[in-house]
Amino acid sequence: MADLHHMTVAELSAGLKKKDFSAVEVATRFLARMGGNPHHAFLDIHSEVTLAQALASDEKIANGTAGPLEGVPIAHKDIFVTKDFVTTAGSKMLKDYRSPFDATVVTNYRSPFDATAVTKLREAGMVNLGKLNCDEFAMGSANENSAYGAVTNPWDTTRIPGGSSGGSAAAVAARLTPAATGTDTGGSIRQPAAFCGITGIKPTYGRASRYGMVAFASSLDQAGPMARSAEDCAMLLSAMCGPDLDRDSTSLNVANEDFSRLLAVPAGDKPLATAGKEGGALKIGVPREWLGSGSQIAFESNAPARRSEGTDIEIQRRMEETLTLYQSLGADIVQVSLPQAHLCIPVYYIVCAAEASSNLSRFDGVKFGHRAKNFTDLADMYEKTRSEGFGDEVKRRIMIGSYVLSHGYYDAYYLQAQKIRRMIADDFQTAFAQCDVIAGPVAPTTAWQLGDKAADPLANYLADIFTLPASLAGLPCMSIPVGFGEAGMPVGMQLIGNYLQEASLLNVAHRFQQETAFHHAKPEGV
Repeated sequence: MADLHHMTVAELSAGLKKKDFSAVEVATRFLARMGGNPHHAFLDIHSEVTLAQALASDEKIANGTAGPLEGVPIAHKDIFVTKDFVTTAGSKMLKDYRSPFDATVVTNYRSPFDATAVTKLREAGMVNLGKLNCDEFAMGSANENSAYGAVTNPWDTTRIPGGSSGGSAAAVAARLTPAATGTDTGGSIRQPAAFCGITGIKPTYGRASRYGMVAFASSLDQAGPMARSAEDCAMLLSAMCGPDLDRDSTSLNVANEDFSRLLAVPAGDKPLATAGKEGGALKIGVPREWLGSGSQIAFESNAPARRSEGTDIEIQRRMEETLTLYQSLGADIVQVSLPQAHLCIPVYYIVCAAEASSNLSRFDGVKFGHRAKNFTDLADMYEKTRSEGFGDEVKRRIMIGSYVLSHGYYDAYYLQAQKIRRMIADDFQTAFAQCDVIAGPVAPTTAWQLGDKAADPLANYLADIFTLPASLAGLPCMSIPVGFGEAGMPVGMQLIGNYLQEASLLNVAHRFQQETAFHHAKPEGV
């Protein structure tokens, strides 16, 4: 069928169940589209592995033992360990690295293993298309920090796709895969999803296991799905999540759930009129720090708004248009405040750098990964191995992290950052006492030109100003496409929910997507 690659996860799943086409046909179509590696999105492809998984899925469909997503293709960010594909985390340090044995499984002690998220999606029946490019160790906002070359944006190949999950976002937007996994530490699912015009969700911290994810900042890293619609993300998230207490000490002991269960639209002209707390109208909170002072939105509260400096006017207009549509569907738009949110950048880049300096200390050339060829003693081996294996941004964050954790600076920097992090989380709880979900921009601008900010790390860091607060608080949050801005580039809106409220969050996104077609838009020539 000529349009297989244009189908969503939901459409492919339904067609496979009805046997309108086979899993092998679907996999073959996507493998053909991946030829030549458009946008440099993939880092490792093994068609024989993919086709073998697709054939196994066809057999399960035929004998009635199919999983909920049987035969649907997916590709994984190269931060997830996989037994059949190389895992590099976008770094020279892990060039050609494959997963080791799984010491937690006594009966299978010397077999390579997959990350828990990869395992769960395979158990649901998904077929792995390969590994996707990413910023080195997930550190970056542009996908220009990959040791294997930058990814390009399918909407304009002279622009960045966002980061660190830029390969995932570009592959979904270019219809190279119907779905992809990503990781979000400070916005690395939401920002590239917004820049590439797709949908992505980061669940509550601990919802999805971190086991088998190459660690960056352990108190922030979280896995999540990226696809074209909220419906697709709900299906994927339902398969990915669940307790993994034996392998991940940060895994939540919360039973998995069907995140699609709230997607049905209730009867009535205004379907959101009874979608809020206790059956009242859904209340969407907009932080007064994030919306322009010239807003035309009729707020329940008349408190003055402040436009966040540096936010493009077209981004503000798309936010207002989206909120106006939500009002027409019966939602109330209220102003809330996140008074500490402006401190998120220094807090985040202290906390994440500190954790990175600890996590990346294992890469020293002794047990695995790159090792320098010529050295005089152990200290020289350490120095040369890490100098050769790590890129500039990784070195920068290791140095910052080591500094803020050092004697004499721990209290002044790291401890203070953790205190403000707690205040940011408390601000969200105050806001959620007034609303059901919080809405705002994903980024201050649309995707910028390749190389524009490569020499200015601070400019890259500032691009995360809207995504960092929810990450620091560990809240579920997502990006949905809401139109286009400068040079016709996609604009995303961020939706933030309270802890464990992913199903409600996806419902709010799904209602918008039922009324609009932005999530169906595709780059020219795709």
